Amino acid sequence: MRISKPWMAVMVFGLLAMPAIASAQTDEIQVYDGGLAPVGVFNLTLHNNFTPKGLTTPAFPGAVVADKSFNGVPEWALGVTNWFEAGLYLPLYSRDKNTGFGVDGVKLRALFAVPHADERKFVYGANFEFSYNARRWDSTRFTSEIRPIIGWHLKPVDIIINPILDTAYDGLKNLEFVPAARVAYNFPSGLAVAVEEYADFGPLHALLPGAEQAHQVYGVVDRTWKEWDIEAGVGVGLTDASDRLTFKLILSRDLNKREPRK
Repeated sequence: MRISKPWMAVMVFGLLAMPAIASAQTDEIQVYDGGLAPVGVFNLTLHNNFTPKGLTTPAFPGAVVADKSFNGVPEWALGVTNWFEAGLYLPLYSRDKNTGFGVDGVKLRALFAVPHADERKFVYGANFEFSYNARRWDSTRFTSEIRPIIGWHLKPVDIIINPILDTAYDGLKNLEFVPAARVAYNFPSGLAVAVEEYADFGPLHALLPGAEQAHQVYGVVDRTWKEWDIEAGVGVGLTDASDRLTFKLILSRDLNKREPRK
């Protein structure tokens, strides 16, 4: 199917209107669109990413090094209501060339979103994560993420923005601004092609100079089948503070029968 010129213009405008954003090494590389598991349904999502060419200097002594590292986590989720989904990431794991394989921690997640977001033109929500980190993964044992979700389903184009804030519980001024965004074109077959961006701008009170910010852009393909959702992407770094090349693969399926929405 050919993409019409008006929709191509919308996609280009959406990308230009977004802040320049990117990604550092992580167990999860995904933009949240407000979609929730149906009430009573357990869902399993397997996140995996590999960085064949990444940063070679650890973020702190003893940290996992991004270059040639493999990272991932199973994400267990339950649709609690039509506006709330509870999640558990367990276990986070990684393998790098310096420290080998290790378990990196666990995360709890609470995702709130407008009901039936997939069917709405304008969607919004917020995700909250609480992390317990291994020493090799983060210099701070306890951290959290606040992820607002703002998006538009323009059919067939989606524009989603996640202006994420990370905290190590060291004061509001030290909140880290690490936004993510996605523009996707959805085909009737269930295939979607997308451009995603991820970034780390540093603390809100003193944003990093451009050369020290992490900026990475991904080309992504999604495919939905009856039981499985598959997302694969390739990310390239745009600054010296970014991983140069990263591959991601996300597999997702419901573990029990879907119930009618309430």
